[in-house]
Amino acid sequence: MLIEESLRANDPKRADAVVEGAEKEYGAKSHVLYTMDRGMMLQLSGDFQKSNAMLEQAEDEVDRLYTRRIRTETAAFLTNDNTLPYEGDPYEQVMINVLKAINYALVGAWEDALVEARRIDRRLNVLSDSTTGKNAYRDDGFARYLTGILYESTGDLNNAFIAYRNAYEAFEVNRSWSHVSAPTQLRTDLLRTADGMHLSQELAEYKRLFPEATWESSETVQRLAQVVMISYNGRAPRKEDQFLDLPISLDALQLVLLNRGFSQASHPNNRVADSVLYGLNGRVVRVALPRLVPQRTQVKSDSMTLSSETGVQLTARTEVVQSVTALADKTLSDRLPVITAKALARAAVKYSLAEGATWGAQHAAGKDAGPWVGLAVGLLTHGLAVASEEADKRSWQTLPDEIHIARLWVTPGQYQAHLRGSGFSNEPAGTETTRRLTLGAGQTVFLLQRVMP
Repeated sequence: MLIEESLRANDPKRADAVVEGAEKEYGAKSHVLYTMDRGMMLQLSGDFQKSNAMLEQAEDEVDRLYTRRIRTETAAFLTNDNTLPYEGDPYEQVMINVLKAINYALVGAWEDALVEARRIDRRLNVLSDSTTGKNAYRDDGFARYLTGILYESTGDLNNAFIAYRNAYEAFEVNRSWSHVSAPTQLRTDLLRTADGMHLSQELAEYKRLFPEATWESSETVQRLAQVVMISYNGRAPRKEDQFLDLPISLDALQLVLLNRGFSQASHPNNRVADSVLYGLNGRVVRVALPRLVPQRTQVKSDSMTLSSETGVQLTARTEVVQSVTALADKTLSDRLPVITAKALARAAVKYSLAEGATWGAQHAAGKDAGPWVGLAVGLLTHGLAVASEEADKRSWQTLPDEIHIARLWVTPGQYQAHLRGSGFSNEPAGTETTRRLTLGAGQTVFLLQRVMP
C-alpha cells in the first residue's frame, strides 16, 4: 500500500498526495472517510491548518448524516451497507475532535484547542447518554486525558481535575476489553490538581489509591515548562469479508461443503466462480459479515529525552493511552448481532426475489422452454444475489494501532528534544527525530511522531 510505504519512508506528504489522488475512488458515499484520511495525513505532514479544515468537513458531514440515516437504510437493506454514506464508528467520530485538538496544541492555539476539548466533552457525554450496553464503548480515557492536559496547560485547574477524574474512571471501566490501564502520570495529575483545588476529600481518596505516588504542587509546575510527546504507533486494523454460505437443501449442503465449507474469508478470485456455482444450484444463500484483521505494532514504548545546554538530561518513557485496534474490535463485536440479523434478513429477501423472478420466467416461457429459461434466469438472479453480497469493510485505516504519550516538566531554557521509537524486530536501533526547543515558564509544547513497523 503506497500510503504505508510512504509513512515507513518518513514521507507523509507523499502519503497525503496518494490519498488526495484517490478521492474519486473513495466515492460520494465515503466522503467522510476521505476527509478523515486527509486530515490525518495533513497532520503528519505538518499542515495543521489544512488538516483541521478537512477534519471540520468530516465533523460537519457526520452531524448531517446522523439526521438522514433512516432514508438510506432501505436501499442498503436490499444490497449491502456499502450503499450507505459512511459516518464513522463512535470512536472515530471522537478521534476527529481529538486530532483537531492536537493540531491546535501543536501550534500553540490554546483557545481553539479548548474549543475542541469542550466538543470532546460534549460528544462523549452524548455518547454515554445514548449508549445502553453496560460494557460498551461509552467513554474514552485518552480523549478525556488529553482534555485534562489542555485545561491544565491553560490554567483551568477545575476543568483539568474533572477531566483527569473522568479519564481515570474511563480507563478503569474500559480496561477489561481495551487492555489499556490508566497511565501512571495520570495518578500524579489527579493528586496535583486535587491539591491545587483544595479538594481535601478527593485528595485523601487519591492518596489512599496511589500511596506510592508523589507530586509537585500546581504552583511549582506553573514555574516549569512542560513537553508533551504523542506517538502514533503501527497501523489500524483492516476489515475483510467473512462469507457464510447457508444451504437450504441437501444437495446444496454437499455443494457448500465440497466448495469451501460454510464460512470463508474473502477470496476475490473465487467470487465469480462461487456466483456461477451457487447460481446454478439456486439453493445457497450467502451472507457477508465484516471480520477484523489486526495489524499490531511491534513498538512497545518510545522515549523522549530533553538535553539542556548545561548538559542536564531528562528522559521519559511513553505509555499506551489508546488502542485503536481494541476500540475497533469492541465496536464491531457490539454491532455484529445487528449486522448479522440485518444481513440474514437481506439475504432472505434477495433469495425470495430471485425465486420469484425464476418462477415467473418459467411460467411466462411456457412448458417447452420453461426449464431452460428458468435455469438461465435462476443462474442470473441467484448468482447476482451471491455476487452482490459484500460486508461494509470501511474504516479509518490511517489511524495508528496504538497512541502513546509521555510528559516532562523542566526548568525554562534551551533544549534538544530527542524522540525515539524503539523495539522493532528488524531494526533494533529504532528511529529518532530531534527538535530544538526554547521553553518558557508555564509553557506547554506538544511534539508528535509517527512510528511504523
